[in-house]
Amino acid sequence: MTTLRVLLLPGWLNSDSEHWQSRWERQFGYQRVEQSDWQWPRRGDWMARLDDVLLEDERPVMLAAHSLGCHLAASWAEHSQYGARVIGALLVAPPDTLAADLPPQLHNWRPTQARPGGRHLPFPSITVISTNDPFCSSDRATQMAADWGSKLVVAGPQGHLNSASNLDDWPLGQALMDELRR
Repeated sequence: MTTLRVLLLPGWLNSDSEHWQSRWERQFGYQRVEQSDWQWPRRGDWMARLDDVLLEDERPVMLAAHSLGCHLAASWAEHSQYGARVIGALLVAPPDTLAADLPPQLHNWRPTQARPGGRHLPFPSITVISTNDPFCSSDRATQMAADWGSKLVVAGPQGHLNSASNLDDWPLGQALMDELRR
């Protein structure tokens, strides 16, 4: 049995079967944090669910978050008493929750939990962004990574770094997870 758990934090509407998170779940046995409502995500509900899953066993945890899952990780870290159990987080393609065209289903994720003023996440993190993400500008994503105290990795023009980006098993993401493990 491994001494480390990897929790997958999908974003709004979950991750489809060809998304790198779903592929990692099948390939490596990582655990998806299932939410009760993927259509109308409530930040507090999602944070409580992450606490519940984290407490299922005592092993240390790594988080692999995509899109709104990045904001879940940041919000959760701001409020949970269990942040010390997380040894690292891969935060991929965070959306701009302050954007004027944010869907109404996501308005309760405002204001973003960016931990301004140098109050970084309580665990190491790497934020991966794309230069042409339709849900967040590079400048805004770079600012979120800085606010979180994350190492920034720019993946180039890869869209939203999801199944439409044709990442397959996404070796870059796995290499970054290995970097966080070290």
